[in-house]
Amino acid sequence: MDTSYLLLILFSITTIIGLWKLFFIAGERPWKAFIPFLNFIIWLRVIKKPWWWIFLIITPGINFLMFGIMCLLTAKVFNKRSFQEKTIAFFLGFIYLPFIAFQKDINYVGPEDTSKLKPSIVREWTEASVFAVVAATVIRTFFFEAFTIPTSSLEKSMMVGDYLFVSKVSFGAKIPNTPLSFPFAHHTLPFTENTKSYLEWFKLPYFRLPGFASVKNNDIVVFNYPDGDTVALNAQDQSYYQICRDYGHDLVWNNKEINTQTGKPFFGDIVARPPDKRENYVKRCVAIAGDTLVIKNQKLFLNSIPAYVAETMQYTYKVRTDGTSFSPKLIEKFDITDPIRNDQDSMGLFSLINLPNNKVDEFKKVSNVKSVESVIEQLGVYNSRIFPHNMNYKWNNDNFGPLYIPKKGVTINIDTTNIVLYDRLINIYEENSLEIKGDKIYINNIETSSYTFKMNYYFMMGDNRHNSADSRYWGMVPEDHIVGKPVFVWMSIKEDNKNAASRQTSGFFKKLKTSLFNDKVRRARFFTFVSADGLSKSYLLHFGVIIIGVWFFIDYMRIKKWLKIKKDNLNS
Repeated sequence: MDTSYLLLILFSITTIIGLWKLFFIAGERPWKAFIPFLNFIIWLRVIKKPWWWIFLIITPGINFLMFGIMCLLTAKVFNKRSFQEKTIAFFLGFIYLPFIAFQKDINYVGPEDTSKLKPSIVREWTEASVFAVVAATVIRTFFFEAFTIPTSSLEKSMMVGDYLFVSKVSFGAKIPNTPLSFPFAHHTLPFTENTKSYLEWFKLPYFRLPGFASVKNNDIVVFNYPDGDTVALNAQDQSYYQICRDYGHDLVWNNKEINTQTGKPFFGDIVARPPDKRENYVKRCVAIAGDTLVIKNQKLFLNSIPAYVAETMQYTYKVRTDGTSFSPKLIEKFDITDPIRNDQDSMGLFSLINLPNNKVDEFKKVSNVKSVESVIEQLGVYNSRIFPHNMNYKWNNDNFGPLYIPKKGVTINIDTTNIVLYDRLINIYEENSLEIKGDKIYINNIETSSYTFKMNYYFMMGDNRHNSADSRYWGMVPEDHIVGKPVFVWMSIKEDNKNAASRQTSGFFKKLKTSLFNDKVRRARFFTFVSADGLSKSYLLHFGVIIIGVWFFIDYMRIKKWLKIKKDNLNS
């Protein structure tokens, strides 16, 4: 067992022992200290705090802070109110609570009356800081969270360098699976490379608060990366399962060969992550639970009906020219952000260019362009990187399915052929024991030919169809991985992602200035709202006026208060 888990178990035991004795002294029944959740509710009653603090205690990021605050308040209600005693209680409560509980002169005196006490500057700043951390964490966990678009898989709907707010309340906020975690960190502690920011000793089952709506077809959705349940720490930007398919499971686990570029083992340690600590991805939900999805020659069909096609959806095209290259001005005009790749075949040289649907016809009219052909993986051509990674299903990027997307409560027939489509859902996401023995399937040690799903599932794809690692590669997304819905882009910065050297010299504020004043495309994305069809008009000017107005109002109130104080001093 991990040392951190052993320590947490030890801390829990000492804390419970302390609470057991302190509950008795405070007039509560001491056995309640041993009942999870009930002990916290009784503890809150002892320190005279509202029951709803229990939600702050289970909120990742502030739970450790709340534990320290509760220990400090416990010291105060038992008349331990010196600065030294309160400091020890806050930082070492798991030791301090049993220590004071068994002192002979310990008495329960109740909360301190602070109505006539003038707080010091240090206390005012401390309380303000604690309140800010608690408020920000609650907002981040249950309402809105800030994200950045890291890849071009949703170009041009969402672009690399978009800074956006994601609504947790749109689909309902998830109660965190791992509430014992460090504030404002996802899965890794700040200033460390691989140290976990959370503890798994205490986990909560999947539960989602009511939301404004459910996930619909064509919604842009933020979710936890399903393939991220297992990660090779030195190759976190790659799917662990694809690495194993490429190199072999044994090689991935045992390879200690050093990568000369990084000076570290190629794959490093292999770790598992709970759903809420997996990487955050953003894609378009093209199929929801109950849909049957088929892709035929790049065209998407849902339940045999052609699906929605965004104007900005991109595909790769084979472009031949008269021998001249594309000017930077032309690249900027057509907003070509993915790298242009050059190759040749029996007909000569050509370029592979990603173009949005609404730009293809115009691009064909460019003077040096001779032909523009769609690049399509042919029907029946097996792509080993495409789900379900099985030769019985010769699927690829452009010809995929049919695939039924499971719906909660729906029963499907399963056999040794189609089980590869759903084995991960049954075994990993819905936590069943799954075995295949010959031509028979056993779920939880019972032979079966059918399965009833416990959750809804979704199929996610990027609008940049030939440059998106999505559900075509790693399968369906379970509902307990859904995080929220992007609603607002507040800033968009053009990244120099084609030139590593320029990234080193071009700082954040320089890129911000360039994007805001010299780039019409990026400026148009500032302060915009997100919809399935793209972004709204920019409200940059409107927000600017509001911010200036608020600033003048605050300044006016500050001057007014200063004049009143000055007048009162003169009158006195």
